[in-house]
Amino acid sequence: MATVDKMPMLAEGYERLQAEVRHLKTVERPSIIDAIEEARAHGDLSENAEYHAAKERQGQVEAQIAEIDDRLSRALVIDPSTLSGDKVVFGATVHLLDENDNKIVYQVVGQTEADAKIGRISYSSPLGRALIGRSVGDDVEVSAPSGDKYYEIEKIEFI
Repeated sequence: MATVDKMPMLAEGYERLQAEVRHLKTVERPSIIDAIEEARAHGDLSENAEYHAAKERQGQVEAQIAEIDDRLSRALVIDPSTLSGDKVVFGATVHLLDENDNKIVYQVVGQTEADAKIGRISYSSPLGRALIGRSVGDDVEVSAPSGDKYYEIEKIEFI
């Protein structure tokens, strides 16, 4: 888990991680402490299911906090509107044509921000890796579990 590699992400993703860790520290952690105190008041801890469940939840929350803190410490926040160029890079919004001439738009984002349903793909996904460094007019072939996919880059934006 602990590595020194920078993790690129958009400002929006960075803020979302900050909000999540803040919630875990200010809401979840105190409620778990209260649950542990209440369970301790019930007496014998060796057979106290509520106590063991609260301690297990505490371990999960602390692990989540550590993981998010690690991501935040390695974050390299990138604002796509400050970028330019004619090649696909992190943060670029790419307009594609698939093999059936359907138009598809994806923004290349960090791993924690990726959600293909809303048009965001990770730079480390198969399609993300295939697009990085390409230019308008380039044909892109991607091997997917459902078979090979072919795209043409129609337009690159930095918004």
